[in-house]
Amino acid sequence: MVLLAAAVCNKTGKAIISRQFVEMTRSRIEGLLAAFPKLMSSGKQHTFVETESVRYVYQPLEKLYVLLITTKASNILEDLETLRLFARVIPEYCRNFDEQDIVDQAFPLIFAFDEIVALGYRESVNLAQIRTFTEMESHEEAVFKSVRETQEKEAKIQMQKKAKELQAARRENQKSGRSGGFGGGFGSGSFSQRDNPVIDSIPMDTPKPSYTAPASKPSSSSRNALRLGSKKKDVDTFVGQLESEGEKVGGTKSSLSSAVAKQATPVKDQEGVHIAVEEKISLTAGRDGGLQNMEVHGIVKVKVNDEAYGKIKVNVLNSDKKGIQLQTHPNVDKKLFNSSSCIALKNQEKSFPLNTDVGVLKWRFQTQDEDMMPLLINCWPNDTGSGCDVNIEYELKQTDLELNDVTILIPLPSGVGAPVVGECDGEYHFDSRKSVLQWTLPVIDTNNESGSMEFSIAGHPDDFFPVNVNFISKKSFCDLQVNSLILLVCITIILMSSQPLTITIVCYLIFVCLLQITEVKDCGDDSPVKFSSEVVFYVDRYEIV
Repeated sequence: MVLLAAAVCNKTGKAIISRQFVEMTRSRIEGLLAAFPKLMSSGKQHTFVETESVRYVYQPLEKLYVLLITTKASNILEDLETLRLFARVIPEYCRNFDEQDIVDQAFPLIFAFDEIVALGYRESVNLAQIRTFTEMESHEEAVFKSVRETQEKEAKIQMQKKAKELQAARRENQKSGRSGGFGGGFGSGSFSQRDNPVIDSIPMDTPKPSYTAPASKPSSSSRNALRLGSKKKDVDTFVGQLESEGEKVGGTKSSLSSAVAKQATPVKDQEGVHIAVEEKISLTAGRDGGLQNMEVHGIVKVKVNDEAYGKIKVNVLNSDKKGIQLQTHPNVDKKLFNSSSCIALKNQEKSFPLNTDVGVLKWRFQTQDEDMMPLLINCWPNDTGSGCDVNIEYELKQTDLELNDVTILIPLPSGVGAPVVGECDGEYHFDSRKSVLQWTLPVIDTNNESGSMEFSIAGHPDDFFPVNVNFISKKSFCDLQVNSLILLVCITIILMSSQPLTITIVCYLIFVCLLQITEVKDCGDDSPVKFSSEVVFYVDRYEIV
């Protein structure tokens, strides 16, 4: 085949863009395009028309035409295949098929045309290869970006170190400014970051609190420790500015998804102690069945909102039968937890930090047993020759779960239009920009354990994978619950005497006091604590590949 030119023109034959692959003058190509509308027979639909010297192969594109001009000796079947590829390339760059949009994307389209045809002959390329070739990735640009990212990471590390140094200096200044005796230490029952064993070592996914300046005014030595810019902003101000611009510094992690954030209990509705149980699932399954890998990670977080409840024990009810692996925080009494499923600090004279989420228990579950999947997805694309008929269905495998805000995302081939949906349980939405069909169900439980959707669209069976699933649940997958909270009450006995005593009697009384204090140090007088709680089970990755 010899392809003379490829063009996009309107119904009057005016060229919007045109790419010539052989030597042709501008007047020649304009004459050929102007003659094209006159050759089309009214009331008849064809894919090509011919003159004595050339053949026009065309396809309507809303108000425009995608047009190929070839010699009469070319193979019409190859011409039609090339035309379909040209018609699929245009939607990759143009959202609206109008003249202005085509003109705006003229150069990218011409570059793509050159990848399809070279010197009048069709190249053996597909749409994915064309996209890769036209992106023109530069090795130098990749190296530059890598160096820049490294420099940014180093700058953040240095900034965090400076912030920690300033924070330590301020704590030292506060400590030196305290009154004699125990002051605000653990002897008086209050909490400080320096004395508490939990705040300095928060496990797993629990983010450490970002640095905030204390209420008391720091001394001049710490205030002048580091100044940034002419406005003399210290580290905490600079860190706050970065966080306001979207940078996460000071050891914080990115927040959960918006769906998880919606499930979180507002601070105003939390009790003096708030317990959060979070679980996330990562799952990969095959399109032909079989679970490749599934992991569930969970954590229990304790947040004390009232300093009166700093010393508590958390009773956990473990009803799991799947065989999860549990691990307590190093500062939690592991023997107590193993014997009675009770979470408490090793040193009961210490308190939990105030207004801070602290991870105290985490667990992990991994399996390749398909029966353990929360939601089973089956996608069946059937090639019909002219396209594909796709049947996709879901089945709730764990019937004790209630899945909310379920979204099943099915990728579609680009440039072929919207799918024709036949039957659908729930609702669907076609995202033309991302070429994705979104199947949404507000809830999946025992009342609708299974459902299906059918649609038809042009494409190949491989075009509809991977299928991605998102959901959220208020019930724990591993079935761990916080049963109750107990406040530890320690009794201290002080003996006083108003009569003069000899040194021997005084020593004896002190000894008796120590014995009595030792006997009640086990904090046996406990009282229940009212607490608020939340459970969230969400998706980190859920793919059918």
